[in-house]
Amino acid sequence: MTANAFSEALVQAVLAAGICDERLIEAVRMTPRAGFVPVDHAGSAYEDMPIGIGHGQVTTQPSLSARMIESLGLEGGEHVLEVGTGLGYQTALLAYLVGDVVSVERLPDLMRQAERNLAEHGIDNVELLAGDGSCGAPDRAPYDAIIVSAAFTEVPAPLIEQLRPGGRLVQPIGPGGQEDVVLFERTATGLTRKKVVTLAAFVRLHGRHGFPT
Repeated sequence: MTANAFSEALVQAVLAAGICDERLIEAVRMTPRAGFVPVDHAGSAYEDMPIGIGHGQVTTQPSLSARMIESLGLEGGEHVLEVGTGLGYQTALLAYLVGDVVSVERLPDLMRQAERNLAEHGIDNVELLAGDGSCGAPDRAPYDAIIVSAAFTEVPAPLIEQLRPGGRLVQPIGPGGQEDVVLFERTATGLTRKKVVTLAAFVRLHGRHGFPT
């Protein structure tokens, strides 16, 4: 059975979560999640569940990633910032949908593994950076969209500054463990809260503009 056939289980999961974006559904279908999880968890790769990747971190549940990505309203060609690369699965989905992705990972060994994973699958429109995701990547700004895969009580100020006017940002807002995943839009006066996308549990966003490391 091909990886695409296995991915159909995740396609069904994102459809059940209410995902309607056909391009995103196809990205899930074409991205073999087993290539983005630790080898000893490959047997669980096509279950709609988070998977541990070491350092107390987990991959985001695929249907949850899909909800967050869909909320950004991506049309293709966007310049996107991702905070929290993990092992690169969500990064790969984003890369399928947009012009390019800048992804920041706090843990260098995870970043290096994500880099290998993405290269093995021929994904070359991603720039990976090791660093403090709460600071964003100002040298690559402004961004059309930002997705944050860790929780903090507010959106870090540098991320607001790096989002272009009219751009969208999605982030779990809370103390870490049970959050509102909130969609925001950058306006002339700052950041406007648009809607709660879903409820979910996330690890904490650590860094200068997040929780202390």
